[in-house]
Amino acid sequence: MDSSTEGTWATLPVKLTDGILQTLHEVNFTHMTPVQSACIPLFMSNKDVAAEAVTGSGKTLAFVIPIIELLLRREEKLKKMQVGALVITPTRELALQISEVMALFTQKFPQFTQILLIGGTNPIDDVDKFKDKGANIVIATPGRLEDMFRRKAEGLDLASAVKSLDVLVLDEADRLLEMGFEASLNTILGHLPKQRRTGLFSATQTQELEKLVRAGLRNPVRIAVKEKGVEESAVAQKTPSRLCNYYTVKNKFNNLVAFLRQHKLEKHLIFFSTCACVEYYGRALETLVKKVTVHCIHGKMKHKRNKIFADFRALKNGILVCTDVMARGIDIPDVNWVLQYDPPSSACAFVHRCGRTARIGNQGNALVFLLPMEESYVNFLCINQKCPLQKMVLTGEVVDVLPKVKALALADRAMFDRGMRAFVSYVQAYAKHECSLIFRLKDLNLAHLARGFALLRMPKMPELKDKTFPGFTRTPMDTDTIRYKDKHREKQRQKMLAELKEKVKTPFVKRDYIKNKSWSKQTTKKERRKKRSAKRKLEEGSDVEDEDMQELLNDTRLLKRLKKGKISEEDFENSSLTADGVRTPRSVKRRVMRDGGV
Repeated sequence: MDSSTEGTWATLPVKLTDGILQTLHEVNFTHMTPVQSACIPLFMSNKDVAAEAVTGSGKTLAFVIPIIELLLRREEKLKKMQVGALVITPTRELALQISEVMALFTQKFPQFTQILLIGGTNPIDDVDKFKDKGANIVIATPGRLEDMFRRKAEGLDLASAVKSLDVLVLDEADRLLEMGFEASLNTILGHLPKQRRTGLFSATQTQELEKLVRAGLRNPVRIAVKEKGVEESAVAQKTPSRLCNYYTVKNKFNNLVAFLRQHKLEKHLIFFSTCACVEYYGRALETLVKKVTVHCIHGKMKHKRNKIFADFRALKNGILVCTDVMARGIDIPDVNWVLQYDPPSSACAFVHRCGRTARIGNQGNALVFLLPMEESYVNFLCINQKCPLQKMVLTGEVVDVLPKVKALALADRAMFDRGMRAFVSYVQAYAKHECSLIFRLKDLNLAHLARGFALLRMPKMPELKDKTFPGFTRTPMDTDTIRYKDKHREKQRQKMLAELKEKVKTPFVKRDYIKNKSWSKQTTKKERRKKRSAKRKLEEGSDVEDEDMQELLNDTRLLKRLKKGKISEEDFENSSLTADGVRTPRSVKRRVMRDGGV
């Protein structure tokens, strides 16, 4: 028996429905994997399950089959708008994949309807589809699902629909927490009934996941599935046993291109640290690796991701350039090599990336590209992730392709811009690496790195301020003269440049700033306030007569002279008499004294 299997489906202690057994036979799944044989009986026996198993071990069927079985065994059949099962997963690609598997098994059970709720689509369309067809099984990403709970005004009362929930599954549960979905999960869990079956599935266990287990599961059965032939000890390997892990050092991009040219007939996943790096290097590989289909996918793509993912899955050979959005749970058939051009920001992500190959007992290979000062990362992975790596020496000719990448940037400003953004994003991501003892920004040779990115000049960024780069030679031409191949973009750029030149031509008039005076000598503002106050009272129809107002203004002028020391208080008192010898009315005099501050 293959080391990845655990007996036939007939050996399960619980009997599966004929429709499920028939589907398993049609897709040629004759044997179970260890995680399936462990989880399915427990889930079907109404137990909460927290399962940890190496990536690629068949966790999806371990919850898809029990979901259908539990819904079939309900005493009261589900109505159109009643949700019986909910599967939450971190990425839309994984949700799409689970939805396809679920749809395959529910074909034999037309009484169940399912819906996929993920980003990249119009939420109003999801609301209309839910209201029109209903949904007994919901597969969703946290953000879109949380949004659906707020759509009561559009006629979708999802909070009422989930009151009939029997099963909740959190797939790649640790990744859900890492991606910042904790608040969304808490909101979603608040709507769900407490009496339910819950399953948590992941390739790694974290402290945050342990908190979720305590909060969301009642007396869970913990399942940790190890590779057969590997002892359950501290040295147990976290990657599949049929996966060969390699690393290489120096000349990263030239080595990558040479490797891809030597393996054109195989299927590759290439991981980069940022979306900008995917955009830049993906375009470069399209030019440098001839007669091979190259796809790019990253988290900032909104509407294209599903189609790109489906297209790459259908290929027999090709290259998918991606970020960690493709690192978890994604099952792409026949991936020969996982190439990690940039080491991931967290050590556990390394294991998940590698798990895109060597799935369900198949053979697979993974290769990570390191800079010279990063070689100690190999020992770290061996100790921290139980993932030993062998050094690979690339055979065959390794050609310097960086001049060709520079030529691409000179020919099209779009490529030049991509290179600058890729470099900036890489440096910023490097500074935030979790393994900061190995990946230290101060150890990074920025001049050498810029040459590896085939930059024409160094970008302006805080990390490079006041630094010199003796090992980097800037291109002699003015990079502002590089034009976009896209004529519309170039026209817009020229228009913007013309506007900037006009601004430069306009002389800058320097304002004459009054030198600051001490607070005690700043009388101008006070005087202006007094005049405005007197004018406002006059306009509003003050209760003071015109004659009194004139006397008030006279006294104000006298008060100013008194404050400046030009007259004495006795002179002020004598001068405040009216022409007929009558003293200024007390009410007016008080107002003068109050406003003047004497």
